[in-house]
Amino acid sequence: MTEVHSVDRMHQFQVQRWKRGKRNDRQRNVESERKNGRNSEVAMIPRCLWLQNPVQLPADKLSLGCPILDHVLGGGIPCGSITELTGESSSGKTQLCLQLLLSAAAPRSSGGLSSTSLFISSEPPFPLRRLHSLSAGDAPLDHILVGSALSPEELESLLKSADYLLSLNRPPSGRPIRLLVVDSATSIFRADVDDVPSRSAVLFRIAAKLKEQARSFNIAVVVTNHVVDVVEDETRDLRIGNYVNLWSSGRRVCPAMGLAWANCVNTRLFLSRTIETNMMVAANEHMVDGGCKWRRKLQVVFAPHLPEASCDFVIKREGVFGVATQA
Repeated sequence: MTEVHSVDRMHQFQVQRWKRGKRNDRQRNVESERKNGRNSEVAMIPRCLWLQNPVQLPADKLSLGCPILDHVLGGGIPCGSITELTGESSSGKTQLCLQLLLSAAAPRSSGGLSSTSLFISSEPPFPLRRLHSLSAGDAPLDHILVGSALSPEELESLLKSADYLLSLNRPPSGRPIRLLVVDSATSIFRADVDDVPSRSAVLFRIAAKLKEQARSFNIAVVVTNHVVDVVEDETRDLRIGNYVNLWSSGRRVCPAMGLAWANCVNTRLFLSRTIETNMMVAANEHMVDGGCKWRRKLQVVFAPHLPEASCDFVIKREGVFGVATQA
């Protein structure tokens, strides 16, 4: 039976690894490499990259693991800034985050950064099984440090710990840290602070810390955010990005946490989904969603380096894939 063990603790972050029986991941990887004659870095490549011909990206961009999605984002997720993934529950935010974790650990020849990632979860448990199914190797957590934050205070504490890890010349995993994921910011701030000015102050303080880490250490910072239903009057004064076209599951929605947070992120990506009716689903296109056929879309709401753009995508067992536009 598969178990998850914490084998190292460093300033509240945990290095977690899969183990089966008495053999640890390192032993199984060595045996696998000897048997198959492959390099250890290959084990960190996401399954989706095995199915494509990846192109090496610039050092300041992190591949999403799919050339179509990377094209929409001008090469991938930029380092040195904050990128927000916003969308309703089950829209694919965490799926993309997991794929980014694996992509960051992948070698540069596969579009990765050959690096370690920090993952801060506010909605435990961490989706270990899904991460393992997305990975092409047996040890997907070798270069991922996981922390849990259920309140703004805990998040600030973890970010201070992250400062220490980022400053290390040689982190516990042996690779530089190039990706920090917070999934999700909404859960951390939900109903914790009733006073709007105090809530905004905390948001600005945490956002400032994230931006400082992104710029000082040239890392990609990715934060997920939920959405809320809106009516026409509630968005009349919103001027950041194109909110008129944000629809998901037949509802008009708006990113949560308001304008205070919107002014803190550099790039906002909106993930939406609409169920498809009267459509046959091929056996090789079975969705993770339990047999339902969802039409999903990734949309650039605002970004200093990108024009308005969007593309459909699907979530399969092997990963998240963009759908090429038919001519």
